[in-house]
Amino acid sequence: MNILLCIKQVPDDSVEVAMGVDGKPAIEKITKVVNAFDTYALEMAARLTESMNDGSEITVLCVGPDEAKNSLKNCLAVGGTYAYLASDAAFDGSDPQGIALILKDAIAKLEEEKGKFDLIFTGKEATDAALGQTGIQLAAQLGTGVITNVIAIETADGKAVAKQETEEGYRTVETALPCVLTVAKPDYDPRYPTIKNKMAARKKPINVMDAGILTDADAVGEAGAKIVSVKVYEPPKKAAGVKIQEETDEESALKAMAMMADAKVLG
Repeated sequence: MNILLCIKQVPDDSVEVAMGVDGKPAIEKITKVVNAFDTYALEMAARLTESMNDGSEITVLCVGPDEAKNSLKNCLAVGGTYAYLASDAAFDGSDPQGIALILKDAIAKLEEEKGKFDLIFTGKEATDAALGQTGIQLAAQLGTGVITNVIAIETADGKAVAKQETEEGYRTVETALPCVLTVAKPDYDPRYPTIKNKMAARKKPINVMDAGILTDADAVGEAGAKIVSVKVYEPPKKAAGVKIQEETDEESALKAMAMMADAKVLG
């Protein structure tokens, strides 16, 4: 099984982001990490290859700056076999469709060397923008099937059979290989790298591809973007709550009812 994982490097989502004086999120000093949903996708892909035990390999691909090499190294330490970075100033400002186009051209280049990919994993969305479109756009560019919000996957008879999470519950979806899978949070967490694997990952090369891979340079970058962020702003601050602590529970309940009546929230 020939597997590709597409990742994105994002600011650590455990850190609260404030707005800078320029009106943009102040993320420069926040540590960059692998997008959380991409780590779930990598763990799912690694478990799939281990269950097949047939020498399957996972190639990890990222579109991003040179500093994303660190995130790729981390992926190599927890299941990735090879790592590639598509990095060029021409890619800056690309929207999801532009990123999908870059990935499509990078995949074509990789397949010249590694053969056709059977499964292409991505996270369901990135935690910085949360648009959830790149995986779907990539499938459209590649002309393959796509299953979104995957939390479990099996392959058999040239098909991918996935458990898909929906707002109503779960359903089983299948599509022919090759296909794209966008991964939600499964019933397990990503593994931690061992010291041995981290040391081995440091020695593995990160192969870099530039804008020379593109078949349509005008469709990527800020100039080619069809989706533009008009404004970024913080959500409104929640008002502080009111603590009611009278001498008895009955008095506390009566005071709460009186306050709600004054606020006209009682019918």
